[in-house]
Amino acid sequence: MLTRIRRTAPLAAGLVAAVALGVVGCTALTAGDATVDAGDVPQYRTSVSVSRSAASVTSSEKEAARQASLTTQAAHSVCETMSTSSAEAIQTVNAYVAAVNTGRDIEGTLGPARDALIGSADQVSAQVSDTLPVELRDALTAWVDASRAAGAVLAANGPASEFNAEVDRVNTARGRALDLCDSTY
Repeated sequence: MLTRIRRTAPLAAGLVAAVALGVVGCTALTAGDATVDAGDVPQYRTSVSVSRSAASVTSSEKEAARQASLTTQAAHSVCETMSTSSAEAIQTVNAYVAAVNTGRDIEGTLGPARDALIGSADQVSAQVSDTLPVELRDALTAWVDASRAAGAVLAANGPASEFNAEVDRVNTARGRALDLCDSTY
């Protein structure tokens, strides 16, 4: 019985409150026409204009920060790829050059050197995009082109002088690209 009273008491209190609100609530309408206070209109319009401007600035700032973050992420990603893959390519090319200089296993090192140069260029090229700053994008593209050209000389079994000239281009372009990469950190 006590449980039933505990359940009924809140229900009864709620009904009493609802009846009291119905009796005390608004039951009368005010006569007249709604009018705008003309003196407040300019202040209202100014307030709305300021709010819109503030929202636009905030939105623009957030978008600029988002774009900067995307640019930084893209630069760091392609720079890491270039740094890692080009270092591996250089080791492989150096093994080929050592083989040529000592007359040992030239054929066994030629293909891997060619593949490493072209493979590294392909990896970097796949990540070069309009998201990157123009100067960095151009430097990476120059390195990609030089690496592919050096790989092509190896593929064609070109003369040492031509290969050396292309390797110089690779090294110069790599240094420039890595300097620009460093500036993104």
